[in-house]
Amino acid sequence: MTKSNWTDELKDFADLKPRRSLAMEAADTLREFILLGKLAPGVPVRERDLADAFGISRTPLKEALRILEGEGLIDYGPTRRPRVADPSLVQILDWLRVQGALEGLGGELCCQLATEHEIKNIAALNAAIVKARDAGNALEAFRKDMAFHAAIVAASRNAALIETHTTYNARLWRVRYLSSQRSVGIETTKQQHLDIVAALETRDAVAARKALRTHLQTAEINIAAVLADDTPAS
Repeated sequence: MTKSNWTDELKDFADLKPRRSLAMEAADTLREFILLGKLAPGVPVRERDLADAFGISRTPLKEALRILEGEGLIDYGPTRRPRVADPSLVQILDWLRVQGALEGLGGELCCQLATEHEIKNIAALNAAIVKARDAGNALEAFRKDMAFHAAIVAASRNAALIETHTTYNARLWRVRYLSSQRSVGIETTKQQHLDIVAALETRDAVAARKALRTHLQTAEINIAAVLADDTPAS
């Protein structure tokens, strides 16, 4: 995709979004644009081109880029010009292993501290993932998937855990999206989610920790395969 093509498409994409603060709106739109594979890792994104596409000034645009930099979706090269982040597989796997430990702890604490309403909400989010996937809405299924994991950690009542999990989740957002799109192993992933929900419903902290860590280990395999192919699997 040429620069003029992607900036025109980004402008059309931005026009469809509900209005929020200019910086948040730009960050939300560019995040989804990257997630959907419209901009490949390593592609430079000139501030002037982005400002033109969004129809905003450079000030809110810079704030939007700072948001995405914090999430690990944008980084800056030696010339301090923004580009789509392209972390190495080693970096990604390191992050995933930390995330697996965080989510395992989150599941354990969730079993101990979550209310029945929170457990029911987690189960409902899992059902919503399946519904969105069956409807062919891959991005919505992914959003629900991330909400499912975040809800488990949120129910831990541990502020430090929640903050750290959010940071790593942002860094892994794009590659976890790619992982979620692989048709290979999708039934395994579904079963793992059911195992997680069952462990939470029975308040089995050991099983919840194990199920969540196993799930993140599966994500390691899927992400490694996607990055080896260098193309998102359908």
